[in-house]
Amino acid sequence: MATLPQIAVLGAGIFVKTQYIPRLAEISHLFCLKYIWSRSEESSRGAVEIAKQHFPGVECKWGDQGLNDIVQDSSLIGTAVVLAGQVQVDISLKLLKAGKHVIQEKPAATSIPEIETALASYKSVCTNPGQPIWAVAENYRFEPAFVESKKLVAGVGDMMNVQVIIEGSMNSSNPYFSSSWRRNFEGGFILDMGVHFIAGLRMMVGCEVTSVSAITSHIDRSLPPPDIISSNFKLENGCSGVFVMVVSSSSPKIIWRVVGSKGTVQVERGKVDGKHGYLVSLYSADGQCKSTFHPFCGVHEELKFFIHDIVQANLKQGNGYEAEPRSSFVEGARDVAVLEAMLESGSKGGTLVNVKKF
Repeated sequence: MATLPQIAVLGAGIFVKTQYIPRLAEISHLFCLKYIWSRSEESSRGAVEIAKQHFPGVECKWGDQGLNDIVQDSSLIGTAVVLAGQVQVDISLKLLKAGKHVIQEKPAATSIPEIETALASYKSVCTNPGQPIWAVAENYRFEPAFVESKKLVAGVGDMMNVQVIIEGSMNSSNPYFSSSWRRNFEGGFILDMGVHFIAGLRMMVGCEVTSVSAITSHIDRSLPPPDIISSNFKLENGCSGVFVMVVSSSSPKIIWRVVGSKGTVQVERGKVDGKHGYLVSLYSADGQCKSTFHPFCGVHEELKFFIHDIVQANLKQGNGYEAEPRSSFVEGARDVAVLEAMLESGSKGGTLVNVKKF
């Protein structure tokens, strides 16, 4: 029997405890979780206690020495970086330079300059194109709802208009509301949450956003500015659309809608039989509507693809291996670029801004 690949998780916050550990447990037959690292010993031990139910041999690592131990451990081939947005890129590059494959949580970076520097650094450490793998964990690209909706959009004729309406629920009852790092970088919750919704948009339409014109505002003073953004955008296929995001609403609603000459495709977040997920609806020209509900499973899917990719890349060292393109750092960078353009336009009173290409 082949030896299972060994990985480490860097981060021990809410998302690691509530999502990464349970989702990794679902595919625990595919790998060995060797370490969980955090800046503090207390945080690391807290996450390890939860993980030991599924990974009895997992060990704690913390602080600078613990990070160095992980960087220098040649038995590790993969790492998951689930940290504050401001430090993820630097730590990811440190691991990549040590030859380890990385899946890093979104956002890919906090700004366009950071993306440009990161891509240049990554290129300099690649032994072969795309090796080691640098993936961004954007689970929306792995949700079956968006995989299906992309196929449906291809069948509704000429694209006429696109609408993305996000009325979020980022209030004091949300576990991420008090997250300090999300409050301390440009764009705040708009950037951190918004990359998900831009990823869903780009996945559905199958082409890039080329330019935007946005108005931003700040209404809820318990949130960092801006907390509202309304943007017109243009796609490279010539179609126009609107992106509206309210970070905290009393009536949460999340919808993507693509109107075509022969029908309309809509994806709406919701709940069916106690399960959270997405309702995908196809409205045909004859007035009929067919809907399918897809429970959330994007985190499970993206992690499963990453484990598969690092195993295959390890087997084919020097011969080249093309990892899952939906996870690529560049894809994550493109999501950030759209939000950055919208935020820049908003700061300039709605000036038309071209989206940086990657």
